[in-house]
Amino acid sequence: MQRLQLQSLVYSLVFLLLVSCKSYQLTDAKPVQSAEKTVENLYFSSGEDYVYKCQMDIYKNHVSGILIIKKLNETTHRVAMTSDFGNKLIDFEISENDFKLNYVLPDLDKKIVINFLKNDFRELLKRKFPVSESFENDHSKIYLSKADKRAYYLFFNKEDGLLKNIIYTKNNKEKIDFSFAAKKHIFADSLNLQHKDFKINIKLFQITETEQN
Repeated sequence: MQRLQLQSLVYSLVFLLLVSCKSYQLTDAKPVQSAEKTVENLYFSSGEDYVYKCQMDIYKNHVSGILIIKKLNETTHRVAMTSDFGNKLIDFEISENDFKLNYVLPDLDKKIVINFLKNDFRELLKRKFPVSESFENDHSKIYLSKADKRAYYLFFNKEDGLLKNIIYTKNNKEKIDFSFAAKKHIFADSLNLQHKDFKINIKLFQITETEQN
């Protein structure tokens, strides 16, 4: 059963390549002056293991398992996923400029699958964002960070200062919406990664949280 699910997932990813996406417009927000030059996503900045229950939905295909994210150094994280039955699915090391595949289950060893996971986790684990413009609405302070053809809108809750959303765009097209639920800056209790151009959704739910100050 698991092998059939993985094969179906691969076929769905191949089908997704021709789907388009919409332009992104920031609404209900006004430009403001800000002293912030750089903002950060600190949710994966600790040296402790981040352990999550992972659910991936790709069109009508559902894959679940356990995901572990480990910070190896200031630039690199290790990401490993096992099935609900404890079988290793994929294990890789990733930074903003490098990618090393340690293991992948043969059924998932397809270039399109690897590229999706590499790109998604590279954006998720990106830490520092130079601020190009600042905005705010009733609930959030919003920072726009531009890099070549990419742009990131980071939404920080005004009340607790926690990062709630990152909207990733490329060529002004909305690509991925990262939504976080958290009680502190260095650990996201849950994460929802929603592609806007493909019917791909990755959800992470906290399993264990190490004690942090």
